[in-house]
Amino acid sequence: MASRWHPHVYENDRGTFAVFPELCKGCGLCIEKCPTNVIEWSHHLAFNGVPTVEPRMKGCIVCGTCQTVCPDAAIAIFRHDGKNPPAAEPREAKETAP
Repeated sequence: MASRWHPHVYENDRGTFAVFPELCKGCGLCIEKCPTNVIEWSHHLAFNGVPTVEPRMKGCIVCGTCQTVCPDAAIAIFRHDGKNPPAAEPREAKETAP
């Protein structure tokens, strides 16, 4: 069974950052709230034809702020140390459910 979600995935030594263009509306709230200012507009388009976002992973601390403030659950953060931001857990369960 194919997944209907096709994230753009970015990774560094701390964790993984996934953006779901099917959910992103390009509001830019994650860019505004990122404490390390590493999120920027991407050349990938969202479902509505506006740019999505992408991180410059070299500076990303995978804190989860972007995931927390995204009103559309279009960002998922997964830390390599297993200490995922709280909002990451429901998405993980949702993605693995039949």
